[in-house]
Amino acid sequence: MTQGIRDLQPSRLEQALAARRLTKGQLAALVGVSPSSVTKWSKGGQAPESETFDRLAMVLNVQAEWLTRPLLRPVSPPLYRKNASALKAGLAMLGARAEWGQEVAVSLADYVDYPELNLPQRQFTEPEQISSADIESAADECRNAWQLGRGPVQDLMLAAEGAGIIVVREETDIPVVEGLSCWSDELGQRPLVHLSADKANGFRSRFDLAHEIGHLILHRHITRVATDADPEAPEQARERYNLMERQAHRFAGALLLPAQSFASEVRLPVNLDNLLILKQRWGVSVAAMMMRLHALGLLSDEERLALIKRRSARWGAKTEPGDDRWIPERPRLLRRTIDLLVQEGVVPLDRISIWLGLSEHDVVQLCGLPQSYFSGPGQVIELSTLRVSRASADAGGRPAGSRDNVVSLTSPHRRLRS
Repeated sequence: MTQGIRDLQPSRLEQALAARRLTKGQLAALVGVSPSSVTKWSKGGQAPESETFDRLAMVLNVQAEWLTRPLLRPVSPPLYRKNASALKAGLAMLGARAEWGQEVAVSLADYVDYPELNLPQRQFTEPEQISSADIESAADECRNAWQLGRGPVQDLMLAAEGAGIIVVREETDIPVVEGLSCWSDELGQRPLVHLSADKANGFRSRFDLAHEIGHLILHRHITRVATDADPEAPEQARERYNLMERQAHRFAGALLLPAQSFASEVRLPVNLDNLLILKQRWGVSVAAMMMRLHALGLLSDEERLALIKRRSARWGAKTEPGDDRWIPERPRLLRRTIDLLVQEGVVPLDRISIWLGLSEHDVVQLCGLPQSYFSGPGQVIELSTLRVSRASADAGGRPAGSRDNVVSLTSPHRRLRS
């Protein structure tokens, strides 16, 4: 039995099962062993033989050595952004993917300095403490801190990453869950946001990101509650969760559509055609604008309901004209870091997947890389220059041939030199 097999980490196996949405029985069938064997592996009572260990890694589509690595500290319990109930297995998968995103970011942090965290601080411990005025104030402070001005936000993703938020956007095959947010102790209490790319709608994706930013600011110190996806959650817990969702919704509207400047562009009485024009200017859906106008008191309950019915009759419930005219904003931070390390020869292209321990497909998804990234050379992009790290590499923690360099991503306007 090899050293790697003896060091199989049961927690790694459990995490991989969640990330792949596999049961122990399904894994056993794919590997060709009994379900009891997988159960013993997951409890640490038995280790697989060499050939079985290799099949296990192949089935899970991870590097075999990755299964022997101790787990990092978990991220904080995520708050999920969703529009319908989701299966527990799906939520567990997204939680595991968020932890994989954290792990990639931690590995890259050996070489880079991420932007300093720049988020407004709020100390609410219960959602009932948060007023509408508090939400408007927090969104306004966020705009000021990020120097967004009072007009449309040109690129919310770039602003969020520049403020120190790690963002992953990938297809999840769980379209009812649109995103989650959490905090990482491993990254020095840095926030992570995981967004679903399944709908490929730029307007909704921007709103989802703004929604998660609202959770990070308003609800950081509020104990996570059971979501309405859990059939066992008591009614009070579901109501509390839904209140937090409404608060994050209002924050998203306030961040993307500041009250005074947005309201000054709205023609009264409000109609769908005028909102369609504003949709392309502000990068916000008609549905979200109607919600914002209602929150600002510019639409009564009756007027809002009439517009909702009119919108549904004209366009249906889920799509709007012009949805394809706004390309979804994509994360850049992790992608640019990978690009830089490859370009500078710090990590060879064919070693990236081995170093991170995941499949090439997972690296592409988590880091926002082009689908053909590993079949061709990395792209040259504008980033700041590598600088010497404070610590030397250790043989076990970094890939062969790596150099001890750190890059700052806070000043992306200087061109790299070969």
